Amino acid sequence: MRIMMLAQSFAPIVGGEERVVEDLSRELVRRGHDVSIATLQQPGDRPVGEVAGARVHTLRSTSYRFTRNHRDAERRHAPPTPDPETVFDLRRVLQRERPQIVHAHNWIVHSYLPLAREAHSALALSLHDYGLICATKRLRRKDGICSGPAPVKCQLCAGEHYGLAKGLVTAFGTRAFESRLRRRVDVFLPVSSTVEELCRMREGDVSRVIPNFIGELPEPPSDDPRLAQLPEEPFILLFGDATVDKGAWHLAEAYRKLEDPPPLVLVGRCYIDELAERPGIHIMGTWPHRLAIEALRRSMFAVAPSLWPEPFGLVALEAAAAGKPIVASDIGGLRDIVIDGETGLLVPPDDRPALVRALRRLISDEELRARLGASARERAARFNAETIVPCFEQAYETALANRRARTG
Repeated sequence: MRIMMLAQSFAPIVGGEERVVEDLSRELVRRGHDVSIATLQQPGDRPVGEVAGARVHTLRSTSYRFTRNHRDAERRHAPPTPDPETVFDLRRVLQRERPQIVHAHNWIVHSYLPLAREAHSALALSLHDYGLICATKRLRRKDGICSGPAPVKCQLCAGEHYGLAKGLVTAFGTRAFESRLRRRVDVFLPVSSTVEELCRMREGDVSRVIPNFIGELPEPPSDDPRLAQLPEEPFILLFGDATVDKGAWHLAEAYRKLEDPPPLVLVGRCYIDELAERPGIHIMGTWPHRLAIEALRRSMFAVAPSLWPEPFGLVALEAAAAGKPIVASDIGGLRDIVIDGETGLLVPPDDRPALVRALRRLISDEELRARLGASARERAARFNAETIVPCFEQAYETALANRRARTG
């Protein structure tokens, strides 16, 4: 089968979505499929011909010339509307690759929609977040889960998140193109039942919940000097973006309540400047995936204290695969991975006393950490490529059948 992955960013950009696209591409190639990847050209990009056995094509972006995301200067983001240069470049790539399946990830799908009819490809769309209905993709408003989209509410929320001008455009685009997207997508692939539920799949939408999978964790690097920055004593690890939504500030406040705690290490982009001033907190910044995994292996346990309905929680799955327990919020897709008292500890989101109790419990009980970690590794084995990738292949067949039914 000829498959094109369409992703707004890709390796060497570090992130959960980027990992999913690369791992899935590699496994599909291994299973005999012809795979290509089309992705936005990123700052400082050098031409890359092939990754994971798949041909890589980069696409220009008009919107980036006018609205730069200073909050995340490392990567460029696709808007929830067709981007003229992206559409132009993507047409050229489609003519060259002629895929049977276009598997889109995130808002870059909007630049494919003007080409959908002439491309003659079936369209699968992975829902890694709530961007189908939410302009900020978080479905979070006023410290709680949003009740759903509404014109004025979405414009205000997007304006607060992106700034007034960009927020208005983003909110309008998300709302205006939602119905078009639902008509053109042949199969939706939400990463969890939470995403499927909160994105409000409608009658006529074809939806298949397919969780992310995890392959073999990378081998530990032997001599990377950055590993020397890790504390020599046992430490707790927050792995991923340190944002308010992901509970980084919530965790820092809970950490202050601990008596003589082990160091708290943050590996990933840190968007809360005040964290660097907190005693005991070590900020490593963005590390390559293999280094981040090695930090995970060396940690006592991981923490995923998200305040928003985490769509899946790849960090929790990687912690489990490394044999580490995790303290996680009892919300969203994290509940699909973490079993309370068996593979980790679940706490109500935004319940600081409960988070403090869970941290104390794991810090003080080495035997509990070992038991939970062993069970976590066993559970992670259920999310392997041999189990999950055939689900994608079946979804592609469904998309092809739906495409043929639509076009007659």
